[in-house]
Amino acid sequence: MSAHLRREALDPAALADAVTSADRGALVTFVGIVRDNHAGKVVRRLEYSAYEPMADAECARIVAEAAERWPVVAAVEHRIGVLAVGEAAVVIAVAGAHRAEAFDACRWVIEEVKRRVPIWKREEYADGTTAWVDPTAPGGAVPAQDAGSRP
Repeated sequence: MSAHLRREALDPAALADAVTSADRGALVTFVGIVRDNHAGKVVRRLEYSAYEPMADAECARIVAEAAERWPVVAAVEHRIGVLAVGEAAVVIAVAGAHRAEAFDACRWVIEEVKRRVPIWKREEYADGTTAWVDPTAPGGAVPAQDAGSRP
């Protein structure tokens, strides 16, 4: 498994501990949770899949870029596999000397992860249908042809 992708439950406190130190007075975390609805449908569960070597490398680049843009230390972990409603899907932790830079960097990291990292999300709905999430598609999702199809 990679440094940034996990099949097991994420631990936000452990990730926060990994970036904190005595010289960093601000800690900002973001935890993305699987919600029970999307585009008017009831979500039963979802599955994340990824091209793991590329996804891990891109996460590492994003964390390094955050440290170049702001005086912060950042970390990111993303789940892959099947997740239930209420589980943490992604965790970002950023620590810096001051809150403004930590907040700015944290927001930037999650936006870049969503934009750049090759992780795909397939939702399973209560009505038995499935769809690949695609924010560029009408309604935000593309119906899955079968359980093994990819976007």
